[in-house]
Amino acid sequence: MGKKRNEINDKYKWDLESIYDSEEKLRDDFEKVKKLLSDIEKYKGKLGDNAESLYNALSLYENIARTSESIYVYTHMKQHEDNTNTKNQALSGKSEMLSTEISTATSFIVPEIISIDESKINEFMKNENLKCYKRFINEILRKKPYTLSPREEEILASSSDVANAIENTYEMLSFADLKFPEINDENGQKVQITHGNYSTFMQSKNRDVRKSAFTSMYETYSKYKNTFASTLSGGIKREIFYSKIRGYNSAIEASLFQDDINIKVYDNLLDVISENINLLHRYLKLKKEFLGLDELHMYDLYVPLVQNFDMKVSYEKAQELILNALRPLGDEYVSLVKKCFDERWIDVYENEGKKGGAYSWGSYDSHPFILMNYKDDLNSLFTLAHEIGHSIHSYYSRKNQPYIDSRYKIFVAEVASTLNEQLLMDYMLKNSSSKEERLYLLNYYLEQFRTTVYRQVMFAEFEKITHEKIENKESLTSEQFCDIYYDLNVKYHGKDMVVDKDIQFEWARVPHFYSNFYVYKYATGFAAASTLSFKILNKESESVDKYIEFLKSGGSDYPLNQLRKAGVDMEDKTSIEIALRTFEDLINKLEQER
Repeated sequence: MGKKRNEINDKYKWDLESIYDSEEKLRDDFEKVKKLLSDIEKYKGKLGDNAESLYNALSLYENIARTSESIYVYTHMKQHEDNTNTKNQALSGKSEMLSTEISTATSFIVPEIISIDESKINEFMKNENLKCYKRFINEILRKKPYTLSPREEEILASSSDVANAIENTYEMLSFADLKFPEINDENGQKVQITHGNYSTFMQSKNRDVRKSAFTSMYETYSKYKNTFASTLSGGIKREIFYSKIRGYNSAIEASLFQDDINIKVYDNLLDVISENINLLHRYLKLKKEFLGLDELHMYDLYVPLVQNFDMKVSYEKAQELILNALRPLGDEYVSLVKKCFDERWIDVYENEGKKGGAYSWGSYDSHPFILMNYKDDLNSLFTLAHEIGHSIHSYYSRKNQPYIDSRYKIFVAEVASTLNEQLLMDYMLKNSSSKEERLYLLNYYLEQFRTTVYRQVMFAEFEKITHEKIENKESLTSEQFCDIYYDLNVKYHGKDMVVDKDIQFEWARVPHFYSNFYVYKYATGFAAASTLSFKILNKESESVDKYIEFLKSGGSDYPLNQLRKAGVDMEDKTSIEIALRTFEDLINKLEQER
C-alpha cells in the first residue's frame, strides 16, 4: 500500500494554506460570495439603463468570480490530496453547489448585454470605467447567435450541478472506489497496482511484470465497462444537448467556437496524421527490432529501448536539470521556476487516495500549484517540466493581465508546457555521456511524439466518431465503445504490432474524454511548440521576447492571433507537417545508432 498523506514530509506538499490558512477565512469567503450574489440581483433588468449600471454589475460579477475561483480551486485541490477524506469531499461539493448558484444568479448578464441596442452599447463603451471590460463585452456579442433568453440561460445554468454529476461519478469510481489487484514486481514482491505506479510497471524490463500490470489494469476496468459506458455516453450526450439547445450544428463546433477555431483545423490535424501514419508504423517496427522481440505487444510500448541502461532521476536532480535546460528562456523565467521549487508550489509524491496523474492549477489571487505523483524516472522528470510550463504561463498571465482577461484559452495551454519539454530534451541530448544514454533519450523523445501527437490524435478521432454516432441518434454500448477504440488502435499501430484485445477497455480510464474535444490541442500545442523551440534554440532575433510576450498575453486575444505574433501559424497544415518531419529525423537518428 502507498503512504498515507500524513506520512509525506511537508516540504514535498503544496502550501494550500497560502490560499486559506484557516477554516474561518474560507467560511468568510463563502459568505462574501452569498452577499455579493444578493447585491448583483438588484441589477437584473437594468444593464441597459446606463453605463454606470452596466459597470457596477460587471464589477460585482468580477468580484464574485474572483472570490469563488479561490474557493473552488482550494476545495478541489484539498479533495485531490486525498479523495477518501469525507470532509474534503463535502467542501468540494459545497463549492460546486455555490458555482451553480453563481451561474444561476448571474445568468441574466449575457442575454441582457446582447439585448442592448448596438448604438447604445457603443455609447456606453465611451465610459472610462467600462474600457477594461471591452474584450469581455465583445466576446459576449460574438456569441450572440448562440445565446438564449435570460430565463432559458437561467435554466441552463441551474442544470450545471446535475450535468457535472456525470464526471464526478466517473472520478469517484475510477480514482476512489476502483481497486486494482496485486502483482509480483521485478523482485518477486507483491505490489498493488495503482494509477500512480502503473506507468512505472509499464517501463519494467521484466516482460512478465509489464504484461501482469497491463492485464490487471484493464481486466479491472472491464468489470465496470457498462458503468463507464454509461458515464461516458452521458458526458457526450450532455455536450450534444448544450450545443443543440444553443443552436450549434454539433458539439465539436460548439467546443471549437469558444477558442475561435475553425473545424478545418481539427480535420486538418486528423488528415495530416493519417497521411503520415507510416512514420509511426516505421518507428514501432524499429522498436520491435531494438527490443529483439518476435512480437511487439501493447504492454511493450513504454519499455526503454536500452535494456541494460536505467535512468533514475530523483526529484532533487530533476530540479537541477530543469533549471539548466530552461536557461535559453532567460534569467527571469529561470528565477520563476526556482520559486516553484523553493516556495512549495508542488505536491510531489503519491499518497493513498490522491488524484492520479498531474496538473497545474491555481486562482488569480494565488500562485500556481502543481499536482504530481513523482516517481524517480524520466517520465516524471518531463511531466514536472511540462506542468511547470503551465504554471509559469499562468503566472505571467495573471501578473500582466486584469482578472477578466487573464485566463488563456485551452488551445494555447499546451504550448508552454510542451516547449519546456522540448528544451529539456535538447539539453539532455547535448549533455548525454554515452551511446546508451543517447538511445534512451532518443527513445523517450520519440515516445513523446507517439503519445503527444499520434496517441492524442487517436483519442481525438475516437471523440469525433463517438460524438457523431450519438448525434446521429445511435446509442453506444460498452461493446461499441470497445470496438471503435480497438479498431483505431489497429489503424494507428499497424501490422508490426500485436494489438492485445484488453486495450479495447482503455477508453474507460481516459479522464480527458470528459473534457470534450480537448485532447487534439495536445497535438496542435506540440506542433506550435516545435516551431517556437526551434526559433529559440537557434537564437532567432526576438524569439525569446516574442515568446515571453505570448505568455504574458493571457486571454487578451484569440489563440491563433497570439501564436501568429509569437511566430507560428496553426491554420497552415505545414505547422503539423514540420513537427512530423522532426519525428522522422529522430527515427533516422535512431536507425543510425543501431
